[in-house]
Amino acid sequence: MRIRKQALGDRNIIGAKVEAVRKEKGLKQKDLLAKLEIRGIGLDASGLSKLEGQIRCVTDKELLALSQELDVSVDWLLGNEK
Repeated sequence: MRIRKQALGDRNIIGAKVEAVRKEKGLKQKDLLAKLEIRGIGLDASGLSKLEGQIRCVTDKELLALSQELDVSVDWLLGNEK
């Protein structure tokens, strides 16, 4: 597993949670990307890495698909739920 070289950014608030849940579920980035692609979300490895590192904004469609694939609520990803 690679360690993040760059500090977390401030372009989104869900990235750290997405990364944590993905790892908790034992999913590699490529696994999550494949699941997202089935849902019509065309994200590449660099895009997901930047999203998780909070240096890329997330779209509403991506937010919804991520919550569904990771089995968490959108509100939880946004910090509105514990």
